[in-house]
Parts: sequence; C-alpha cells; structure tokens
Amino acid sequence: MKLSIVIPAYNEERTLAEVIAAVRAVELPGVEREIVIVDDGSSDGTATVMESLAGPDLVAVSLPGNRGKGAAVRRGIEESTGEFILIQDADPADHPRLLEALADGSADAVYGSRILGSNRGSYSSYYWGGRLLTVVFNVLYGQKITDLTTCYKMFRRSDALDARLECDGFEFCEEITARLIRKNRRVTEVPIAYRPRSFEEGKKIRWTDGIRAVWTLLRLRFAPPR
Repeated sequence: MKLSIVIPAYNEERTLAEVIAAVRAVELPGVEREIVIVDDGSSDGTATVMESLAGPDLVAVSLPGNRGKGAAVRRGIEESTGEFILIQDADPADHPRLLEALADGSADAVYGSRILGSNRGSYSSYYWGGRLLTVVFNVLYGQKITDLTTCYKMFRRSDALDARLECDGFEFCEEITARLIRKNRRVTEVPIAYRPRSFEEGKKIRWTDGIRAVWTLLRLRFAPPR
C-alpha cells in the first residue's frame, strides 16, 4: 500500500521544515509513504526550504505563480503515485486513524472532523462559517457530514482523477466532496486533533472564499452528471 501526502505551501518558509519533520516521524507499518510538496508561487523562501527537504520520500514541485490552494492540491494529486491521497493540514499523528478507516473498504473517502475531535481556539467567524457551509452541503446533497471544510481529507487517487477537479481556490474542499457524493462515493469521518492557526501564523482564508464555496456547492449540485 502506498500513501501520497500532498502538502500545498504558500509562504510557509517558517513552518515547512517542522511540518515535514512531524510527517516523517509518524510510523505507518506496512505503508510506503510519499510526500508531495507543491509551492504555490511563494514570495518568501519556501521554495528553498522545500528543495532542502527533498529526498527519496519527498517530491518537490513549484508552480510558476500563485494560483491558489486548489490548484496546488490538484497539481499534487497529478504528481502523486500512491493508491491513496492525503491532504495534510492537521496533526500528522492522526494519519494511521484515517488510513485504517479507508483501507478496510468501508468508505471511499475519510475526513478528519474537527467537530468530532478537538478544535481549540478557532476564530468564531470561521468556526460558524464552516458549520454553515456544512449545513448547506448536507441539505443540498442529503448527507450527514459534520465538517465539510476540513482540509484533512483522504481518498483514492483514482477517484480524485475521475472527478476531474477544476477549482483553484479554497473551494476545492467543497468541489471534491460534491463530486465524490455525486459519483456515489461513501464519505466517512473520524475525529482529529486540530489547532487552528492565527493570521500571524499564516492563516490565509478570507470571508470571500465562503461566498465562492456556496456558489460551488450550488453549481455542482445542479450541474449535469459527468
């Protein structure tokens, strides 16, 4: 079994090395691990740090300009060679839990839920914005997901490629979930530990991304199947 861990990075010079060290420290017995970092046109030293971390287990990719998180994730999926894809944006210690839930065949995708787990000190506007988007999704798509906007998602690479993803921004989270559900894929959740970042630490999502997310959910719900 091979797991590709996709890490989009934009101006993460200060934090990237620490994140990669934590990912590499997680033991995954019987699993071949591949780390794919995609530098989304950073203006700081992210690319230099990324190149210094490269090795047999790590693929470093640079986009020619800042295109958005969704574009970086999509490129990471294309560059990956693992059977399973994990989007890394939380505590790497939860990797085995997500992989176990997906590998046993009971689900086609596994999301790390901050609602079921611990979510300390989040900005209230982002917390409730995420909850609202989740409600909108559940109503539109007839689901019972608790944390649609979690960026900690694991799924089969074949399903992601089959979905023919298009979104460049943070609405990637809504797009991939909507497309998986419309293709009758089973999505389950497991609780995760999560410490949200502050804007000073590099948090980048804005309220306008919420508007794009709602539009994405509506557009894909009523689009012809493909």
